[in-house]
Amino acid sequence: MPGNNKINGPSVPAMTLLRHSGRSLSDQIREEFAQAIGEGRMSPGSRVPSCRDLAAQLGVARGTVRAAYDMLVDSQLLVAKGAAGTWVSDIPQPQARNDGQEATAIAPLAAIVHAFDRPPLTFQMGVPADDAFPAKVWSRILTRHAREMVSKPIGYSDPRGSRALRQQLVSYLSMARGMRCQESQVIITNGYAGALGLICLALGLRGQRVWTEDPGYLLARRALEMAGVEAVAIPVDEQGLCVEEGMRLAADAAAVLVTPGQQAPLGMTLSLERRAALLAWAERRAGWIIEDDYLGELQLQGRAAPALAALDGGRVLHIGTFSKNLSPSLRLGYLVVPAAQAAHFGEAAALLAPASSFVLHNAVAEFLHEGHFMRHLRRMKRLYSERLLAMLAALHPFFPQASRAALAVIIVLPAGTQDTRIAQKALAYGMAPTPLSVWYQDEKRCRCGLVLSVTNMPSGGFVKSAQRLKALVDEWG
Repeated sequence: MPGNNKINGPSVPAMTLLRHSGRSLSDQIREEFAQAIGEGRMSPGSRVPSCRDLAAQLGVARGTVRAAYDMLVDSQLLVAKGAAGTWVSDIPQPQARNDGQEATAIAPLAAIVHAFDRPPLTFQMGVPADDAFPAKVWSRILTRHAREMVSKPIGYSDPRGSRALRQQLVSYLSMARGMRCQESQVIITNGYAGALGLICLALGLRGQRVWTEDPGYLLARRALEMAGVEAVAIPVDEQGLCVEEGMRLAADAAAVLVTPGQQAPLGMTLSLERRAALLAWAERRAGWIIEDDYLGELQLQGRAAPALAALDGGRVLHIGTFSKNLSPSLRLGYLVVPAAQAAHFGEAAALLAPASSFVLHNAVAEFLHEGHFMRHLRRMKRLYSERLLAMLAALHPFFPQASRAALAVIIVLPAGTQDTRIAQKALAYGMAPTPLSVWYQDEKRCRCGLVLSVTNMPSGGFVKSAQRLKALVDEWG
């Protein structure tokens, strides 16, 4: 038997037992648990392994573990609940001193995203209505597919994602977005970020220049920069992306990232003239158009314009997600690539970013196939149209300049307004407006203001929120 035994698991600290150290194994186990609890690596109220299970994993006698647990119980670090098991105590423990050797843990995107794993707040962008999700239908479908998964033989799944979902997307995109594609061109990704990351990897964009809209989606711009791509800010006007400006500012760009359906955040649709110019540029330059179709068919007035990929001659990479129309918790997106690139992107996905969670894939496929998704979209359009009117009615007495933009309302404020400070202060009142200024890359074009999503309405309506927002603007404007 080796001299050392190592173990690491979700409910037990990483542990090394030194059998020839002169210290008893019980004392070593007790000290490892005490240190892990004191440092917060084992959270209060979490269950620890039974004596039998931990003894088997460590290769020690059950009595050795029981003696360690008894000492931890006596120290009030663990609580023994008989047949219910042994648990980490809820009594607060003194935290280990940070001597500067370890970095303070900071949540990802802390400067941009106010919180993860929280219910959506009033005005919060990027989330659908939390009271309109068809929970009963969805839970029934998801449960059935979870049962089917555990009853089937286990093997490696297609790294491009569930064939059933890719087939359903081919039909949906043909009907709703005017696109003609085959299932081999569709790759299921871990949300929008997964699709954008796969594009950067497959096209080898590191070190190259990419046009981005200004104003445009901050997280996409940050993602490109982290991938080693130079994001070149191209202005947007009432017709959408200014293609001529792009050619003037970065004629050597390898790609463009654009939201042609409903520009984020301003909401206009890319004009037919600009679409033709963009496609002509891509063909001439042998460049790529990355189409962020973030709202898809969720157009509140009239019918949504066809996707840019519907006019494509082989240069458009189309990204869609289920975050805005189903739930962001699914982390489910898709990428449609030109037929000539299908094999290359499929191999890149297999090697670097394979799809996961076929249970979710197949559940969404059934949701689409049975017509639930289209019914859900129709309901969302009606609901959001009603909420948009209610929001505008509540805001206009305080902000006459408020204007609609896709699924949001924009309030432009005077230059120099501290819109980021206003947004931060609004969190205390259950509101999460997005500062308009953070969407801009070029400071010369930057405008101050607030972007307010219409999707989630507080139970009492928008009036009280509008009043509080006005008070914050007056205080920090």
